[in-house]
Amino acid sequence: MDPQRETAQGLAYALLAYGIWGFAPIYFVWVSFAGPFEVLAYRVVWAIPCLLILLTATRQWQALFKIDNRERAFLLATGLCLIVNWCTFIWAVQSQRLAEASLGYFINPLINIVLGRLFLSERLRPLQALAVLLAMLGIGLELAVLKTLPWVGLVLAFSFGFYGLLRKQVSVPSAVGLSVETSLLAPFAILFLVIHGSGGEVRSLVDLAKFSVGGVVSVVPLVLFAAAAIRLPLTTLGFAQYIAPTISLMLAVFLYGEAVADQRWVTFAMIWTALALFSLEGLYQSRQKPRVA
Repeated sequence: MDPQRETAQGLAYALLAYGIWGFAPIYFVWVSFAGPFEVLAYRVVWAIPCLLILLTATRQWQALFKIDNRERAFLLATGLCLIVNWCTFIWAVQSQRLAEASLGYFINPLINIVLGRLFLSERLRPLQALAVLLAMLGIGLELAVLKTLPWVGLVLAFSFGFYGLLRKQVSVPSAVGLSVETSLLAPFAILFLVIHGSGGEVRSLVDLAKFSVGGVVSVVPLVLFAAAAIRLPLTTLGFAQYIAPTISLMLAVFLYGEAVADQRWVTFAMIWTALALFSLEGLYQSRQKPRVA
């Protein structure tokens, strides 16, 4: 395929993936007639048939059967991180704290740097260290002025950061990994739904149909992201990752009318500055790599 055409396709896939993730809060508001735990449980359950179709279409069943006990243990841990992340995000959307949730996904690349330094002994380059310090300063100022931590954003950032850290220990395709993660957690989700349903509240077919969209919301962006990742340089993909939290922040402010404190905007500004330094540093490093003749 022509390189320019492949890059254009990669950008289209990335925009679609991050666009779906960015607009996903609309779906969770749509199903807010149910509590966060119920929405989460249905999301896990409905992701499984979507993933089974995906595994069949991409012929990845063989990779699924090759998963050993060590990899299964890591995928259980990553699945738990994913559950914390998903549940916190759903709760934040339903509690009108979407702006704070978007803060978490802006922080996430910087959290990844910190976790890489702490657990993988990765060296922080000067601009990376400055970016992390700027983000910490922004959060520290918010704590000093508002007397509260943006804990929703921090839980989202750290849970997804640890998800990525642990996921590095298992070399399996993303769809295969997510299939194992959801299948390991599905029994707990089903048990919750059975107990919840035994309380007398039976969902209608219309409600179940609405919940089924959660599986699509979970799986389709993953497929699009994987397609983008093999077509785009990491630096381009790195810039694209800010699309989702930007869309979510715009939804919070302009669609759902969330009030954002002045100090929170200061925090955002400092984190955006940190991300600009982080991105420019990554772009500079990618251009310094020697080209293969």
